[in-house]
Amino acid sequence: MTEVSAVLERLRRTTDTIVGEADLAERLASGRPLRIKYGVDCTAPDLHLGHAVNLWMMRHLQDLGHKVVFLLGDLTTRIGDPTGRSETRPVLTPEEIETNAASFLAQVSLVLRTEPEVFEVRRNSEWYDAMDVATLLGLFSQVTHAQLMARDMFRERVAAGREIALHELTYPVLQGYDSFAMNSDLTIVGSDQLFNEQLGRHFQQRLGAAPQVVITSTITPGIDGGAKQSKSLNNYIALTDSPRDKFGKVMSLPDSLVQLYARVYTELPLDVVAGLGEAATQGGPPACDAKLRLASAIVTRYHGANTAKAERETFIQLFSEGSMPPELPEVIVSNTTVLELLLAARPSDSRSELRRLISQGAVSLDGRKLSDPNEPITLTGPTTLRSGRRTWHRLVPPA
Repeated sequence: MTEVSAVLERLRRTTDTIVGEADLAERLASGRPLRIKYGVDCTAPDLHLGHAVNLWMMRHLQDLGHKVVFLLGDLTTRIGDPTGRSETRPVLTPEEIETNAASFLAQVSLVLRTEPEVFEVRRNSEWYDAMDVATLLGLFSQVTHAQLMARDMFRERVAAGREIALHELTYPVLQGYDSFAMNSDLTIVGSDQLFNEQLGRHFQQRLGAAPQVVITSTITPGIDGGAKQSKSLNNYIALTDSPRDKFGKVMSLPDSLVQLYARVYTELPLDVVAGLGEAATQGGPPACDAKLRLASAIVTRYHGANTAKAERETFIQLFSEGSMPPELPEVIVSNTTVLELLLAARPSDSRSELRRLISQGAVSLDGRKLSDPNEPITLTGPTTLRSGRRTWHRLVPPA
């Protein structure tokens, strides 16, 4: 297999479509470092394993000497990306944009290399702030209303009688022109961004440049087996999750997702991936062993083999042998009810979620199961609260 074929084969593992694959092969064969567009709006980031699929493809290309051009859409953030939205998005302040941009850079650096040779940061305000109205209107003249309304999301909003603000219609045009302004050879995006990046190819061809290659990446269900990973659905594994949280979340996967997650989120050989998928279909101990291997591979990728080994041992000790971890987070609480204790220990969970834990018999205090959310609790000293399979707290009364 030639070097170019090997690169393409690796990319295909986590790819749905490649627009311009022949161009990509030719550019890789040329030996010229490619400019890889990675554009983001500066909304509050909480990147998860799904986002990292794109980042790992870019990282592989960086390791071959190609450059990721990280485009902070500070100008387009002021407009608001309408993708996937049924309503117009609120516009952020400049201060919020700068805070979010810094957070984005910190999170992507968990995967991407940031040496100047393979990483460059640009902002699209560089060209849009300097663009006069006549030039901007000239860009708009190269895209028709019919092209924009081909987006299913715009059609759905019109059909539902919801408004589309004019600035939202301009957003895909501006994102498309970014590709020309930054000399993009390749962009790797989710399928929801394909329309906008196709406009990038459109502008590059209209303005005399070679069109960028567009890769859309594989999207998986969330860890609950339903919709794709999302913060709002709490069904995701965040890049910033601790090794323990990553390991535990993978172990909670439905058996049916093991093979897909192993293919998309690890670098395990494909024959091993197939074996894990087969083991997972058997259920019981074989499925558990497959998840342990998968969780170890994911934690290894982000935190190293030694950390993954330690988390595997801890998981087996805690959840197979029922042991309590040596160190527990401490929560200071007054005498109250069972439900209020849980709210103090797990403030990010809703009351309904905590009531469900109680009804499932998953809550105990010093080993005593608690079944009534309204039961009064009097603390006379440090007490151990267990809620769910892997969450422990030490409750302490006020001094």
